[in-house]
Amino acid sequence: MLQRNRMLTETSTSPGNGDSLAVRLNTTIRIRWLAIVGQTVAVLFIHFVMGFDMLLLPCLLVIAMSAWLNLFLRVRYPGNVRWRGPAVMGLLAYDILQLASLLYLTGGIQNPFSILLVVPVIVSAATQRAKYTALLFVLALAATSLLVFFHQPLPWFEPGGIVLPLEIKAGIWVAIASTMAFTAVYMFRMADESRKLADALAATELVLQREQHISNLDGLAAAAAHELGTPLATISLVTKEMLREAETGSSLKEDMELLHSQADRCREILRKISTLSSEEDENITTLSIGVLLEEVAAPYRLGDAVIDIRLEGEPPLPVARRNAAIIYGLGNLLENAVDFAETRVTFSASWNQQKVAITISDDGKGFSPAVLEHIGEPFISHHSASHMDTGGGLGLGLFIAKTLLERSGAMLTFRNKPAKGGAAVEVVWNRADFEQASPKSAQ
Repeated sequence: MLQRNRMLTETSTSPGNGDSLAVRLNTTIRIRWLAIVGQTVAVLFIHFVMGFDMLLLPCLLVIAMSAWLNLFLRVRYPGNVRWRGPAVMGLLAYDILQLASLLYLTGGIQNPFSILLVVPVIVSAATQRAKYTALLFVLALAATSLLVFFHQPLPWFEPGGIVLPLEIKAGIWVAIASTMAFTAVYMFRMADESRKLADALAATELVLQREQHISNLDGLAAAAAHELGTPLATISLVTKEMLREAETGSSLKEDMELLHSQADRCREILRKISTLSSEEDENITTLSIGVLLEEVAAPYRLGDAVIDIRLEGEPPLPVARRNAAIIYGLGNLLENAVDFAETRVTFSASWNQQKVAITISDDGKGFSPAVLEHIGEPFISHHSASHMDTGGGLGLGLFIAKTLLERSGAMLTFRNKPAKGGAAVEVVWNRADFEQASPKSAQ
């Protein structure tokens, strides 16, 4: 069980946010090519089709700078390289400045395409950390503010363009700023939750894979015993032949007798290993509900809190196949209860012909409303949880426990006890799902 705790600690940090925050360079290049084509088409259409007078050559030069940057990045770096952090922020900052320059030449904030200034900020919110998005937001907002007062005339039918009243420009500025802020916050929250969920699911899969690997060791041991049996039989046969030829009382005969006895001992050990899974399979792979609770509770009995195990139900007792997901999940819930209990944790099981329920309750402070609202989600912040005053958290570990138990067919309910206070977690299975076609029931 100590190995289980260490495993969960490792997996809580193993899915790296660095990989989930990385952006493939080839993706940014393709998006910039799309922007280049759109800007070029818009500028040429306005000048040649609509016949508006505008600074065509400077606009094309600004667009050409983006094309040059794309070509440089394509030649200098492989397309599948992934960038994150300052590198991605630098590319997005360039996109903001390039678009702001183009807008300066074509009417500033009066240009309908000024709303596109929000795009780099939104991309950053969806892919990067909050601090980089905040810097890009400030940059985009500064560029938008400057475009209110400093810009070339907006291309229009009348010579010299049109000039909108300052009040309308201020309204456009507010619209762009509020759209940028709202959309960036929304995208960041959605992307952050998605990344955390993906990382937590990866950690859950890692726990299951490791446990599956451990459970396969008995088969590997049996295979190794079978393979080693033949050379040990040969050694035993050769030592018997040498014992017949060795002189009685000689040191060689004593060595041969020792070698023969040790070979027989090795064969006996391998015989036990090879028959372990077949002889004791039923005892090892099945657990009555009382034994299950005792096994889960055993590692935590040395703590300050008393663990009170209670069983309530009519015979026969439910018997389940040994399931690492159930043992890990219940162990995690019990560990949290022990951590936050004042003096006692009640670990109880009840059953009937249809349902099997296991309840873990403590006499601590209970869950705060903020925790109850989001409990079971990965990485709950301990700063807002009064049930976590002692430190630590109910984030990834509890998410893994909930996921493992739900995969076994259980339904979890988290609540506070109304009378004496404290938290309670109830895990309920259909009895058929819990027993999973167990070969027999305990009496």
